[in-house]
Amino acid sequence: MGETSLPSLPDTDPRYINADMAPVPLAGRKWGVRDMAALWVSMAACIPTYFSASSLIAGGMSWWQAVLTIFAANVIILVPMIVNAHAGTKYGIPFPVYCRAAFGLRGANVPALVRAFVACGWFGIQTWIGGTAVHTILAVFAPDVLAQPKLDVLDITAAELGCFLVFWAVNVFVIVRGIESIRILLNIKAPLLIALGLLLLAWAYSAAGGFGEALSRPSTLGPDKFWLAFAAGLTANVSFWATLSLNIPDFSRYARTQRDQVVGQAAGLPTTMALYAFIGVAVTSAAYIIYPNADQKKLWDPIYLLNQFDNKTALVFSMLAICLATLATNIAANVVSPANDFAHLWPRRIGFRAGGVITAVLGVLIMPWKLLALPGDYIIVWLVGVSVLLGSVGGVLAADYVVVRRARLHLAGLYRREGPYWYGNGSNPVALVAMAVGIAPCVPGFLEVIKLVEVGDPWTTIYSYAWFVSFGLASAVYVVGMAMRKRPV
Repeated sequence: MGETSLPSLPDTDPRYINADMAPVPLAGRKWGVRDMAALWVSMAACIPTYFSASSLIAGGMSWWQAVLTIFAANVIILVPMIVNAHAGTKYGIPFPVYCRAAFGLRGANVPALVRAFVACGWFGIQTWIGGTAVHTILAVFAPDVLAQPKLDVLDITAAELGCFLVFWAVNVFVIVRGIESIRILLNIKAPLLIALGLLLLAWAYSAAGGFGEALSRPSTLGPDKFWLAFAAGLTANVSFWATLSLNIPDFSRYARTQRDQVVGQAAGLPTTMALYAFIGVAVTSAAYIIYPNADQKKLWDPIYLLNQFDNKTALVFSMLAICLATLATNIAANVVSPANDFAHLWPRRIGFRAGGVITAVLGVLIMPWKLLALPGDYIIVWLVGVSVLLGSVGGVLAADYVVVRRARLHLAGLYRREGPYWYGNGSNPVALVAMAVGIAPCVPGFLEVIKLVEVGDPWTTIYSYAWFVSFGLASAVYVVGMAMRKRPV
C-alpha cells in the first residue's frame, strides 16, 4: 500500500495526501468474497465478542433474548457497513479520504480523530485482556500475587499493572518492528480463538451435564426492565462494529467488485458473531450452574471463568492462546486504522509507527480495567457511550454519499485544495453542525451513567438508543443543511 503512487492530480496540496491515502489502482484490487468474509471472521473472533454476549446474560437476559439482541444489532449495522464500503470499492479510497467529501479536506480530521480515539479505547481494552491473561499465568507460578492489595489511585494491584504494561510493551514492540513481524500470528489468530471457544463450549456442556438446565435459566428482568436492557444491549452491539462501519473503506478499497464486498460482509459478519455469541451465552449460562459459589458478577469474563479450572496446565495453555490471539487482534483491528488517522492529521511529522505509538499511549490513559470491572460499565458506559460519537459521524457520511451525492464523487477533488470539497476554508460547517446536533441529546444521559448529574427520563431513555438517535438526527440535519447550499459535486 505504501508503494502506490498518486494519479495525476493538478493543484494537489501535499499537506493533505500521503502514499497510503492514494486511490488503489484497479489492477491492485484482489479481494473476492472469501477475502472479505475472512476479514470479518478474523475481526469477529475475539474476546470482546464473547463479552458482548456474556455481558447480556450477566445483565439478566435469557439466552434467547441475548442471541436475538446480538443478531438484530448485526443486521442493523450491516447496512451502513455496506453503504460506506461502496465508496471504498468504487473509488479505491480509504476512510480519511472518504470523509473529505462530507466534512472537507481539513474538516475530515474531525471524524478521523473520533474514529481514532475510539480505536485507542479498544486498544486499551484488548491490552488489558492480554495483561490479565499474563497475570493469570504469573499467578499459577507465584500465587502470592493474588494477595496483593490494590493501589489506591488505580484500583488494581501492582502485579496487575505490571502484567498490563508488559503486554502493552509487546504490542508497542510489534508496532515499531512492523506488522509483518507477526504475519503468521495474524493468519492463525481466528482459527486459534474459534478452537478455544469451541473447546470451552464442549467443557461447559460436559461439566453442566448438557445445556438443558443452563439454557432454561429464565430472564431475571421484568417487562419494563427488559425493554430498557434490550435498548441498551441493542445499541451496545450496534456500537461494537460502529467503528469499523465507518472505516470499512480502508478494507473494501481492495475488493474486486461491489458484489464481493456485499456478499463477503453479509456472509462473514453475522455468522461469526452468531457463533461466538452462542458460545458466550451458553458458557456463561452453564457457569452459573458449574460454579455456584464463584463471584456471579464476574463469570461473564472468560478469563475469570478459566481461573476456576483445577487443571493448571489447561489454564496456562488457554491463557497463552488468549495472549497470542489478542495481540494479533489488537494490532490488526486497533492500531492500523488509528495510526493512519494520526498520520493523516500531520503527515509531514507523524508516520505510521509514530501514529501507532500515540494509539498505544492513549490506550493506557483511558484505564480500561475500569470499563471491564462490571458488565454494566462495559455496555452502558463504553459501548453505548462511544455509539453517540460514531452514530453522528456515520449519519453524516451515509447521508452525504447516498442521499446528497447519489454515490458519485469527484475523485481528483478529494485531493485538491480549493476544489469542490474545500468548502471555502477546508471544512464543511453543515457536517460539523449536523454531527453536534446528533450528539447533543445523548449528553445528559451519558453524564448520568458516569454519575456526574441526575437527569432521569426522557434523557436516560434517549441515551439507551444513543446510536440510533445520533445517526438519525445527524443524517436529517445534514440532508436539510446541504439542500440549502449550492448542489454539491
